Amino acid sequence: QVQLVESGGGLVQTGGSLRLSCAASGLAFSSYAMGWFRQAPGKEREFVAAISRSVGNTYYADSVKGRFTISRDNAKNTVYLQMNSLKPEDTAVYYCAARRVYGGTAYASEYDYWGQGTQVTVSS
Repeated sequence: QVQLVESGGGLVQTGGSLRLSCAASGLAFSSYAMGWFRQAPGKEREFVAAISRSVGNTYYADSVKGRFTISRDNAKNTVYLQMNSLKPEDTAVYYCAARRVYGGTAYASEYDYWGQGTQVTVSS
């Protein structure tokens, strides 16, 4: 069956960096657009970044643009989220998601598969 497994979360100070990874199995990874979302306590899940099936088409939420970078390695069936200049408001559980079309989207309902999430905590 399809599995998306996130890793790389943790506790970091304001201004620090983390790199999240999402390893996919049970699907033809290169046929899926991938996205990252996050959910803070008491808040709705929100879009962070997405990347199309082929490397090159990416887009980001305004809140992370210029600080976060999404990338993928189709040979390793893995998508990454490099997070720099982290802020306390970035604290959340981060989820990766897969969508069997060319491009990513900011709408969570349009993704087919989800991981269980990894916690990111940014201390002030």
